[in-house]
Amino acid sequence: MTLAPRPGILDISPYVGGESAAPGQDRIVRLASNENPLGPGTRAAAAFAAVRDDLHRYPDGAAAALRAAIAEAEGLDAARIVCGAGSDELISMLVRAYAGPGDEVLHSAHGFLMYAIAAKSVGATPVAAPERDLTVDVDAMLARAGSQTRVVFLANPNNPTGSYLDGAALRRLRAGLPDHVLLVIDAAYAEYVTVDDYESGAALVDEFDNVVMIRTFSKIHGLAALRLGWAYCPAAVADVLNRIRGPFNVCRPALAAGVAALSDRAHVERSRRHNARWRAWLAQQLADIGLHAYPSAGNFLLVRFPKDAAHAAPAALRYLKENGILVRDMTAYGLPECLRITIGDEGETRDVAGALARFMADDVVRIGV
Repeated sequence: MTLAPRPGILDISPYVGGESAAPGQDRIVRLASNENPLGPGTRAAAAFAAVRDDLHRYPDGAAAALRAAIAEAEGLDAARIVCGAGSDELISMLVRAYAGPGDEVLHSAHGFLMYAIAAKSVGATPVAAPERDLTVDVDAMLARAGSQTRVVFLANPNNPTGSYLDGAALRRLRAGLPDHVLLVIDAAYAEYVTVDDYESGAALVDEFDNVVMIRTFSKIHGLAALRLGWAYCPAAVADVLNRIRGPFNVCRPALAAGVAALSDRAHVERSRRHNARWRAWLAQQLADIGLHAYPSAGNFLLVRFPKDAAHAAPAALRYLKENGILVRDMTAYGLPECLRITIGDEGETRDVAGALARFMADDVVRIGV
């Protein structure tokens, strides 16, 4: 008998992250993975370094200090916080706990790729609801939530489109879902949002027993390498996740750096201000050269390119890489005419703006296009 995985596993297209290398280039500008260009704060870096002599010790499996720090910073109940190795692990755990063969996992058409991957990994069927103007369409989501739906994922703000649902729309989505459905609000970019009508989802978790909010330290806190995330859950959901997670699923350096990062409000605010300034600047520069950047509440811009082969998104992707600038191809998200560009530091942001200006000014059809 030939060894074979469970049905459906081989139907999964593995997640491929943003590129991090460009052969032959002395300097790489990495704008493909929505990393914080300012890096971690000094407190988080010092806390990470301080545990190097304790690497032979197991971490606190309960993540008690980190959960207490999150609860204090966010005004939440520590007992209902579950920490994970990035929000990716929490997505996988939630699907494993609440969905399986014959069930459906609902997400928006251009939502984070890990939602569908997690669904397929447990034998559930991912269902993509169409969006309206690259924004989650609440009516379309509700129309597709039926008796087989077990989990609904909402990235808010959404990656890669940058759009978001305001608090009223978020609550309308929750009110329209059947009671047996778990609504998971993925607020990975919440700290970057500056508009007044945004709601992260924490209040909904307190009000209802079928809403979970997940967050990450990878973005504004600049700790992507440590893989650290957390979920705020109803008590019953937190109990379920604690039953299935690994006993030491968050490493000791991540726990220490996470606690320190939460105390460094100055770094968070500096990162937020930097992002708002240079996101607006880059959007204007792109508009000036004829490129459309969709409005974004995150630390990135989704940029639409012309249809002509010489200036289309694939040609721009190659041109930027040839110049040592890495951005994200959006074909896997169903947006082949777009590229996603992370907001870098000042020099990086000016570099990508200048490179795209030269690209758009060049009317010569490039070799390989």
